[in-house]
This record gives sequence, structure tokens and C-alpha cells, in this order.
Amino acid sequence: MQSRLLIKELVEAGWTLDRVTGSHQKDLPIGTVKSIRRRAGLYCPPASYIGDP
Repeated sequence: MQSRLLIKELVEAGWTLDRVTGSHQKDLPIGTVKSIRRRAGLYCPPASYIGDP
């Protein structure tokens, strides 16, 4: 997942963006995405359900 998409998801969930430095088009490791979502209180489906319709 690209970091800019995760930032967009967090802002839509009510979080505010404090500051940004550097490029935000890099892919984030899945563990980092899960950790950020978990700390933000967003639902993070199990890996077996990712991509299933």
C-alpha cells in the first residue's frame, strides 16, 4: 500500500495531518500498515481475507 493512500484513509477517518516531509509515494510493508491501522482503531482484516470478494 502506498503511504499517500494510507494518509488519505486516516484523514477520512477523522485523523488530522500534522506535518509531511519527503516523498509519500513509497510502498509500505504490510506489517507497518497493519500496525498503523490498529493504533488508529481502523479495522484490519486477516490476511486470508485480503483480496477476497
